Amino acid sequence: MAEDNALDNIEKIEVISHKQAYRGNVSIKELPQAVKVISTEKLTGMGISNFQTALSLDSSLARQNNFGGLWESFAIRGFSGDENLPSAYLINGFSAGRGYSGLRDTSNIEAIEVLKGPASALYGRGEPGGTVNIITKKPQFDQQGYITLTAGEDAYQRFEGDYTNGISDNIAFRINGAHETSDSFRHTVESQKTALTPSIFAKLSDSTTLTYELEYVDQEIPFDRGIPVLPGVDIPKENFFGEPSDGPMNVDAMGHQLSLQHQINTDWSVSFGAGYRDSSLEGYSSEIELSPGRQLLYVDGETVSRQRRFRDYDAKDASLRAELSGFFSAFGAQHNVLIGADGYDYELHSIQERWRTAWGSGDATYSINAYNPVYGQTAPATSPTQDNLEKQKAFGLYLQDQMALTQRVNLLVGVRFDEFEQDLINNFNGTLVSQSKSEVNPRIGVSYDMDNGVSIYSNYAEGFRPNTGADVNNNAFEPEKSESIEAGVKWSVFNEAFSGTLAVFKTEKSNILTADPVNSGFSTALGEAQSSGIELDSQFNITDNTVLDVSYTYIDAHTLNDMTNPDWGVDIPANSQLINVPKHTLNMSLTHFTELADKNVLFGGHVLSVSERLGETIDPTYKLPSYTIVNLFGTLDINDKVTLQASVENLFDEDYFANSYSALWTMPGQPRRVKASISYIF
Repeated sequence: MAEDNALDNIEKIEVISHKQAYRGNVSIKELPQAVKVISTEKLTGMGISNFQTALSLDSSLARQNNFGGLWESFAIRGFSGDENLPSAYLINGFSAGRGYSGLRDTSNIEAIEVLKGPASALYGRGEPGGTVNIITKKPQFDQQGYITLTAGEDAYQRFEGDYTNGISDNIAFRINGAHETSDSFRHTVESQKTALTPSIFAKLSDSTTLTYELEYVDQEIPFDRGIPVLPGVDIPKENFFGEPSDGPMNVDAMGHQLSLQHQINTDWSVSFGAGYRDSSLEGYSSEIELSPGRQLLYVDGETVSRQRRFRDYDAKDASLRAELSGFFSAFGAQHNVLIGADGYDYELHSIQERWRTAWGSGDATYSINAYNPVYGQTAPATSPTQDNLEKQKAFGLYLQDQMALTQRVNLLVGVRFDEFEQDLINNFNGTLVSQSKSEVNPRIGVSYDMDNGVSIYSNYAEGFRPNTGADVNNNAFEPEKSESIEAGVKWSVFNEAFSGTLAVFKTEKSNILTADPVNSGFSTALGEAQSSGIELDSQFNITDNTVLDVSYTYIDAHTLNDMTNPDWGVDIPANSQLINVPKHTLNMSLTHFTELADKNVLFGGHVLSVSERLGETIDPTYKLPSYTIVNLFGTLDINDKVTLQASVENLFDEDYFANSYSALWTMPGQPRRVKASISYIF
């Protein structure tokens, strides 16, 4: 089955054809850490074309505030980074989280790797809970391709295509992408996106290859903060509290990746990589006012006060990487060595304008009724509030050695040096705040093969991540620092019919940020926090044609120190839970392959169960309720060329909340939706 062989195929791509960055010659199976791979075959079979939905297949990932629907945001093992920025993830080892590239499309994804646990000593400048790395589809010399048309409720329409072929014996190309338009269960909310990702692969010699990949993104997404959820206020989840006349937020991005790989000999190879991404976000938005002294909803229970904003964010991100990897034997051990250097130059220019009512005035200007919103009010003029330029430069050196001490024992030792510079320029008053930091972070891991399809492992690492931006008073944030430890067992038994990983982990992090509830768009320091828990990822081939995947995570993520929020004057005691992080998350999917009238059929179901979560940092009583949603999916091969696919999201139409920034900005989850597609394969 294609799904059963997905991991082996990914390994072949990584190790032989296109080595993944920060990996060297070590396959993901050999790493002393928990790893989950989500293949494109699984996404296609389940009818998933949304990156955030794809990430929800892993229970260690929890949805976070998504900035009005404009980016992906998630926590890994309880930690999410800065809530006012997209979550950090990699594309072929290059950062894609910095900047404003909108919602990631899945059309060029070969696989999603979730490398969990302490690996910051290798990747650097990342979250200690783990790293998400997207492996993109690469050019092939044999002709392959497909076109897919999808339609669904809420006027959902999608066209997706992919084609690859050889130009000559030494050059191949690939072009894929998608165009998608959709309404929403949220009134007046309409969006569209276009993604195009051409690439070219060249064999410069028998031992040298060059790959270039381009990514173009154009998206129009209305800014939607969700609905207020207050005692005695029962607002329909369909009500939109923005202003349709504001138009959508416009997201534009252009990314480039260049990778050169050279096999020096049978044991050693070298690779060079360069990436550049230019991204922007611009547009007006009308948003529910958060300040209690300006919010009339607290007064009469039906009048929603709004503020209006204009945002113009532009980011430029250039990065370089060089790696040498290979094998040698010394001191009675086999050494698998990776030596590398990387760096980036990043600029973020943020312009913001705002209008809001005066505090305590009771002014109903630009307000809207909570139960019967009427749009079309004259938009108040905004005034400049922010014009900041942030510059970051970073350089890192890393060394890793995975040693086979015996046939059963492997020891991994790594160290990384980082140097970081940051300039924050306030163009309003001409002030400049600068800081520079350097860090050395170690990593160590050990694994023991029990020679019966079972291995045990443990690892420890220290981490470092620069905090982007400044607080509302233009003070730069100290970098985040972390310590992580993990232990687990991996197995593949009963002729590989039952495989998986069980891990326990604990991470402590300092200088973490959270959203400033008064000054939206800004962050504030939360202090120290800890996340610990247990995690299970398993696959059981019940029969040759039936596969059960189970993913469960228990996480206890909470603050370690008492603090007082400086704007609200609210005490946040130690042991307060971190926002949007559930203690229990369960994923189960059952897939069955069969034949019907000599035609291949795949069908199955997926269950996602998420426990109660904290919904607002400064109010420990505001909790998002638990929920369980069930999805169904199926595919039918009409012939060798034509495939039909259908899916039902949220089969039982469960009411739930996907994430929250505060009680006034809580995003309802997607109700039941049916989609169907037809694909032509060539």
